[in-house]
Amino acid sequence: MSQHNNNAATGFTHEKVETNNFLMIVLILLVVAIGGLVEIVPLFFQKSTTEPVKGVQPYTALQLVGRDVYLREGCYNCHSQMIRPFRAETLRYGHYSVAGEFVYDHPFQWGSKRTGPDLHRVGGKYSDEWHRIHLNNPRDVVPESNMPAYPWLEKTTVDPSVVAPRMKALRTVGVPYTDEQINAGGGEVKGKTELDALVAYLQVMGRALK
Repeated sequence: MSQHNNNAATGFTHEKVETNNFLMIVLILLVVAIGGLVEIVPLFFQKSTTEPVKGVQPYTALQLVGRDVYLREGCYNCHSQMIRPFRAETLRYGHYSVAGEFVYDHPFQWGSKRTGPDLHRVGGKYSDEWHRIHLNNPRDVVPESNMPAYPWLEKTTVDPSVVAPRMKALRTVGVPYTDEQINAGGGEVKGKTELDALVAYLQVMGRALK
């Protein structure tokens, strides 16, 4: 009886909450916000999610351009980069993904969409030439593939002027690029094609942790 009277006094009776749409929405948002903070905030203080695993390095200038091409062409729409810790996944793709492998990825490419195979451990699995053929015409190496061809990548030269600003922007969010690396970035990609860059990115995926 005392508890009922206290609730009535404060105005938060069960009936009032259930019949007041605005109040219900506010309380739901409040509960979801608190629950989200409880789940997310501790991750910012765990070494397993904030520190790179041994062997993980920031992308080189060419690999970084390749990653931008990967995002621009929407490769993430069909390929995830997240191997789940299930036997069926690890038998097919290798060691499951861990957060420390992606501390330099902004944004990271975890996800559930998988029209094509997961690409997290594709680095070193095939030769550079295989990737070139596959990107120019996937059916030349995988006859049953429904992946579109990307022949324009081989004909498009990388613009060196975009590299330094991109690396500087990433440094502001924690990627440890040095001034020397940033200044040399444009020269590293000079004369390279977008196909060269994308292959370089594919070949580094998941190689730090085996």
